[in-house]
Parts: sequence; C-alpha cells; structure tokens
Amino acid sequence: MAAALILSGGTGTRLGADIPKQYIEIYDRPVISFCIEALAAHVKIDSIQIVASEQWQELILNSIEKHDHGGKFRGFSTPGENRQLSIYSGLKDIRNYTDDSGVVLIHDAARPLLSWQLVTDCLAAADGHDGVLPVLPMKDTVYKSMDGKRIDSLLKRSEIYAGQAPEAFRIGTYYEANRKLCPDKILAINGATEPAVMAGMDIVMIPGDEGNFKITTAEDLERFREIIQKQKNSWKV
Repeated sequence: MAAALILSGGTGTRLGADIPKQYIEIYDRPVISFCIEALAAHVKIDSIQIVASEQWQELILNSIEKHDHGGKFRGFSTPGENRQLSIYSGLKDIRNYTDDSGVVLIHDAARPLLSWQLVTDCLAAADGHDGVLPVLPMKDTVYKSMDGKRIDSLLKRSEIYAGQAPEAFRIGTYYEANRKLCPDKILAINGATEPAVMAGMDIVMIPGDEGNFKITTAEDLERFREIIQKQKNSWKV
C-alpha cells in the first residue's frame, strides 16, 4: 500500500489566470478534483495528503466530499518556499501515520489526467527499489548552450529523458535524503527525484504517459477542456 502526496501549493502565474491553475473549474469542477478522484479510486493508495494554502482548503474539501469515495484523505500540509520544501512538509506529516518502509507517490495537482495504469506501474516498479520515475524519450534534437545564445554542444538524444509525475519513493529513505539538504541546499532543487539521485538512492525509470501532461499554459488548459468534453460526449452515447 502507498500514501499519495498531491502538490497543490503553486500559484500558476505562467497561465496568467486570476487563480492558480489547479483551482480553475472545468465543467463545474476544479482541476485538482480529477487527480483526487484518480488516486482515491486506486485500490493500492490507502491515504492522500495534500499540500495547499489555507485559502484554498475549503474548495478542496468540497471536492474531496464529492470525489474521495474511499475516505482516504488524511490532511493538509503547509506549502514550502519552493516545490521541494512543500514535498518535505508533506513527508513529515505522512510519517505521522505511515511506516517508513512504505511508498509515497508524489503527484502535481496540475496533472489532472493521471491514469490508473500509470499509478499501478509506478507502485509495481517500486518493489525492490528506492524509487521510480516515469519518463518520456526526447523527440527533438537537444542542444547545450552555456549562455543561451550560442550552441556549445549537441546532446545525445537517446540518453536524454523528460521526467514526469507521479514519482514514487520509499518514504524513510527519501525523507532522509531531503532532510540532509535542509535548510539551504533544498532551495536549489528543481525536481522531486533530484534529492534521491544526490543521495545515491536506487531509482528506476518506467515509460511515462503522453496524456499525463501538466497544465502550464492557456493552451494546456484548453487542451484539457477539450479532452474532458470528448469524454463527456462519449458517456452520452
């Protein structure tokens, strides 16, 4: 069994909306509700912790009432100064009710199209390893530039991957990897798997899901809206 940690503390400024993207309503429900529903419905997820600012917690609780049919929600965690400190905040709370030998599945509220299969694959791959990272192969030619103006080298595309969420980690080992980076080094962390790699944890990669995109721009939001509309139309058939 595993604990899910949903990160919902971001401000979503790149989208240009008045509210964070994870709280924008698509057909009368906020974006975050879709991943709450997906994680609550999965038989191998036994608890859900959500990192969110207090001002949005009532909205989230309303979504939980409608979409967490298994009663798996355990509580809110306080957002940190950056994404990784938010993860660390959630980990500390999860350790109050989950054994360190268990697995935490970390997911972004702004990735609402989380599939049952990807959650299943992440948890299955975690067996015998310290962590799991879903990845997508690079489709474009990738270049390295030191100053952002001139090309310094061509990177080998076959060796470059784009990481996705959810990422799964052994709770105790991953907590220690993050704790050792506090208070300052953790502020420079950009991806959830980075502390695990720095700590020498055994992290395996699995195929990601092209449909599991993150809503970052207005175009992403419209793409998500169109997908949900198609699903609604198919239910009517």
